[in-house]
Formats: sequence, C-alpha cells, structure tokens
Amino acid sequence: MNRRNFLKNASLVAAAGALPLSSLLRAGDKKLNILVLGGTGFLGPHTVNAALAQGHNVTLFNRGKTNPELFKHLETVKGDRNTDAIKKLAGRKFDAVIDTSAYYPRSVDMAMDVMKDNIGQYLIVSTISVYANWAQVGMDESGEVGKLDDPTTEEVTGETYGPLKALCEQAAEKHMPGRVTVIRPGLIVGPRDKTDRFTYWPMRVHKGGEVLAPGDGSDHIQYIDVRDLGEWMIYCLENSVLGTYNAQTNGNDITIKQLLDTCVETINPSAKLVWVPTDFLQKHEVAPWQEMPVWIPPESDYAGAGSMSSEKAYQNGLKERPMKAVVKDCFDWFTSLPEERQQTLRAGISAEKEAGVLAAWKASQAG
Repeated sequence: MNRRNFLKNASLVAAAGALPLSSLLRAGDKKLNILVLGGTGFLGPHTVNAALAQGHNVTLFNRGKTNPELFKHLETVKGDRNTDAIKKLAGRKFDAVIDTSAYYPRSVDMAMDVMKDNIGQYLIVSTISVYANWAQVGMDESGEVGKLDDPTTEEVTGETYGPLKALCEQAAEKHMPGRVTVIRPGLIVGPRDKTDRFTYWPMRVHKGGEVLAPGDGSDHIQYIDVRDLGEWMIYCLENSVLGTYNAQTNGNDITIKQLLDTCVETINPSAKLVWVPTDFLQKHEVAPWQEMPVWIPPESDYAGAGSMSSEKAYQNGLKERPMKAVVKDCFDWFTSLPEERQQTLRAGISAEKEAGVLAAWKASQAG
C-alpha cells in the first residue's frame, strides 16, 4: 500500500448519526453559545448531541444538503462556507466555533474574516494525515507536517489532503493566535460510519468460519470512537483547552489481536482467527488498510504506524470507552440497517479473495 492510497482512504467522510452522550464528561458551570460549521455529517451530529446534553446552545451553519432531517429544532444558517454566504454570520457573537468542514485554507480565511472578532475560541478538526513522516516511531504533535508545491490548490486528493489540513490549522492560528484548538483525529469509528473500515471486523467475525487475520497479531493499531471525540471536543470548549492534539487511542496501547479477539468474544465465539504473516499477505497482494482494515504493518514508510502519541490529549481530558463497547455498538448499529446495506461492506477483503489466500496459506504449511 502506498501513502497516497492510504491518505485517500483515510480522508473518506462518514455518514451522519446522533447518539446519546455517555457519562464521561462533567458539566461546565457556564452554558456556551456554540457555532458549528457543518454538523450533519458523521462527527458533527455526535458533537452537537454532546453539546446539547451539556445544556449548551448550538447554532449550525451548513448548506442544508447532508442529512437535512437532523436538528430541525436548532437554528441553522444555510449557506456554502466557501462563498459570500459566510457573511451571514457577520456580527454574530459566539463563545466558540467548531469547524468540522474546512479542507483548504481559503475556507478558514473567509470564516475568520467574518467572525474572528466576535468569537472566543476556535476549534478546528484536522487529521493525523498532516504528518509528513510516518516512518518516525512515537511521533507526537511536534512532528513535521506535509507541504505543498502549490499551497493555493483546492483539489483535495490523497496527496494534498493532509498538507491542506495543515495549512488550515496555520490559517486559524494566524487569525486568532492563542485562541485556537487543533484536533488531529486518527481513524474515527463508531455507529453511523459509512466507510465500514472498523465495522468490517465485527461483521466478518459475525459471519463466522475461518477469518483471515493480518500478521501475528502483535502490530499496534489506533482509532477513536466518534462519541469519545465529540464529547472531548465539547470538554475542550468548556475548559478552554487550547493548542494542538493528536486524538486517538494512545500509541502502542492496542494490538490488532486485541481488537479481533474482542470481536470474537463479543460477537461470535465460534469464529476462528487464522493469523497469516505479513510477508505472505504481501506476496498475495492483500492490501493493508483497504483489505485488512485498521491494520498497517509498522515497516518502511509506516514504521511509526500504531505508535503515535496521544498522551497530550489524554492529559487534557480525552477519555476512551472500552473496546468491547465500541465493537458491540458498531455491530448493533450496522445490523439495524437494511439487509442490502449489510451485504455491501465498503471496506475489507472480498470473500473470494480471502478464501483463496487462506487456502494458499494452508497449502504452504502442509508442504
């Protein structure tokens, strides 16, 4: 798998969802007036629900095209943020802005030109794809970010996605120095994730039989439950948490074996995991991330995969629900969808290819 394909897949946007807040947060004394740019995709609804559960006032600004049935009881200012419609927010005062929909710096500049003098804190959702060197083991927020030959491009591709997000971060800090929170999530998972990148595993284990599992199980993985992320972002506003934060399970905390064992234990104890070495998977062109979701072997350009530090975020309020709950909630949500949708997973190896690789592996061991 090359870096371009990984970043392209990592940048997929997941579908909308709105779920109850857990008891992980403590309510702040002050009820905030929060503006959300976006708010009806995947992360947005969970974040809005977290804010509402804490008693905050929420206003949305979006085009009204993605899941328009959500949050009809909230004030929604309709408009495309990348046009003059952003000027509809001129003169409006907010304690904080959550920006889930900035993909290139002009978008941030336009919003800031209108709002920067009337808001207290700006929280922008970025990505760990900003980092230029994934070969670095144990990387934290000080890692070098990617750069573009043409920083004015607005073509979002696997190659430009991360560097453009880095430019968005820089644009925010330029306009509001010392009042910006930059959140860099990794793989966001949970109910209503349309990419199926995490959901593949509980659904594959549910199917049963022999399940192709990557490597020897010791490779570390990282992800973040969408509800944990949304709740923590509201915590950051309530507690004036500023600065830049990686946001995912902490490096070297979780292995792919722990995830798959949890799927077996929680979903289908009769399923049998068959661990196949990485070099054998490579020989049979089984792609990490795309065909073996969540997993990236820590080698060469990805030597740092699974080891990225989120310690700073955990020291500043990020909390993590148990893996068993993440797996079960994903499974329960996905199996509530129409049968046709359940039969068309958008990530993971095909049944035919999986069977072929397993057969080849058994034959190699028998010889």
